[in-house]
Amino acid sequence: MQNYIKSTVLGIICCTAISACGTREGTDKNNYYDKPLKVEVYSPEESHAGGIYINGKVRAEKTVDISTRVMGYITRIYVKPGDKVKKGNLLVSVNSDDLNAKKARAEAMVAEAAAAAGNAQKDYERYRELRKSNSVSDKELENASLQKTSMQAKLQMAGQQLQEIKAMLAYTNIKAPFSGTITQKIMDEGGMANPGMPLLTMEQDGKLQVIASVPESYIKYVKTGNSVKVNLKAAGEYFNGEIMELSPSSFSSGGQYAIKISVPSGCRTKMRAGMYASVFIPGIIPEVRESGLLLRKSSIVHKNQLTGVYVVDDKDRAMLRWVRLGKSVGDKVEVLSGVGAEDKVILKLRGKLFNGKKVLTDK
Repeated sequence: MQNYIKSTVLGIICCTAISACGTREGTDKNNYYDKPLKVEVYSPEESHAGGIYINGKVRAEKTVDISTRVMGYITRIYVKPGDKVKKGNLLVSVNSDDLNAKKARAEAMVAEAAAAAGNAQKDYERYRELRKSNSVSDKELENASLQKTSMQAKLQMAGQQLQEIKAMLAYTNIKAPFSGTITQKIMDEGGMANPGMPLLTMEQDGKLQVIASVPESYIKYVKTGNSVKVNLKAAGEYFNGEIMELSPSSFSSGGQYAIKISVPSGCRTKMRAGMYASVFIPGIIPEVRESGLLLRKSSIVHKNQLTGVYVVDDKDRAMLRWVRLGKSVGDKVEVLSGVGAEDKVILKLRGKLFNGKKVLTDK
């Protein structure tokens, strides 16, 4: 009998414990689903109506190919890509033995012509004095004058030839035309340099611009002074610029008109020439499309190959809405379908969200 009573008591205790545990587990589970999660929401922003997107690239304001006007073997290249140089620094030396020989010959010709010109000058002066005493005829004085003029012309010609050779020699020691950075080395030491063939490429430091092309169907709406928005994804830069220059012709660019866009000085530290840019020219073509909406990238949810956002419904529940996205505009992205301007989109995902989750909004 006592054993029976003990068994009964133990059974009651166990049932009570199990019941209590079940109740606590159910309570915790209900609290997880029912307790509102605090979230921050926003409404999709209207994008500028009638804007167009074009692609561009960052370029230095001044870029040059360093070349020579003489033919010869490259004896030395003093720089490499990435080197900073100042105006006048020596960049490349080209073998100049042939030109040095021509220079020596030209100098000898100048010396010879100078001696002949000096002798002709003295002869003329003597004949002029003799003519005063009628010791020579006018014809003889005239011949002396012509000889003097001829020798002076030969001296001048020899001097010009020497200057030409010296000018050519200057192209055997190529110097930086401005201060900047070497961006490319095209030839190596020992290679044959030819007139006009690029040896190096260099860019001017500090001054950058964005080069883009506008299709001919939109060019009538674009003009210098238009404000643009530029997004450099690689550099993490998003800034406002201005169209500084607009090409008047697309003859060699297949119907694309080049534009140059200014870059604010504060954005240049992270930018590099050659980076790709997305350029948005807002509010210039009203008939292109209706106003669009922009979502903040921090609210985008990616699941498998689908893209969506969480919105708050009229019962304060989070609901996942699949969307179709368009172009990126800085930290925002254009939404083509899936949400409207009246929707409340959850900005950042705090905790675990799912369809039907109760949320508490900041506004």
